Amino acid sequence: MLGAHGIGSPDSYPTFTDMMNFIPVFPLALVAFPGERLHLHIFEPRYKQLIGECFAQKKPFGIPAVVDQRLTDMGTLMTIQSIAKTYENGEMDITTQGERVFRILEKVPEMPGKLYAGAIVEYPEEIDDGDPGLLEALHASVEQIHNLLDVKKKWEPHGVIRQAFDLAHHAGMSIAAEFEMLCLFSERQRQEYLRRHVQRVLPVLTEMEALKQKIGLNGHFKHLPGFEPLA
Repeated sequence: MLGAHGIGSPDSYPTFTDMMNFIPVFPLALVAFPGERLHLHIFEPRYKQLIGECFAQKKPFGIPAVVDQRLTDMGTLMTIQSIAKTYENGEMDITTQGERVFRILEKVPEMPGKLYAGAIVEYPEEIDDGDPGLLEALHASVEQIHNLLDVKKKWEPHGVIRQAFDLAHHAGMSIAAEFEMLCLFSERQRQEYLRRHVQRVLPVLTEMEALKQKIGLNGHFKHLPGFEPLA
């Protein structure tokens, strides 16, 4: 059950056992995926403190997804790869890497001496049952979507697609759909979810492309074969 510790009582803070699955959290209105490289600009005082401490101590933090202005209980554990730039006012540009999906068991809204919040989490077991052939076909379908939209986008990491998560942000899904995919713990289920998405999107885009070409012909000189009159 998702709850909240009471505020103000020392007994309300996590015990030593709890702390083994305690992480500081940085809620954002996005879905971060395992394997994803995410670039962030840090400007709020609480998150400047969070990132500064996590980087100094080489500890991860969590990004729970905010969907439709609601904090969900699912997110991704992130490690800080680098601080690309630190500004005079303490703001930072950082690069992070998604590691694994977590589920919040209990919120920790306040901690002594901390501006940021935390959470006690668990890490759902992953089922590695993906189909390499389906993943390859999905990659081709997403590239077809990009071609139809004339989108030039850099693939990360280094264009290597190892799992459905690597394709998710490139497929044009809504945040709500990406969150649904994050909550699937079987790789085959994630591939099927993505397959259904591209099956809905591709026919619409193909029809739009045909319509664009038809409209483009209007006003041009037409090279059409003559029609033989009926005998």
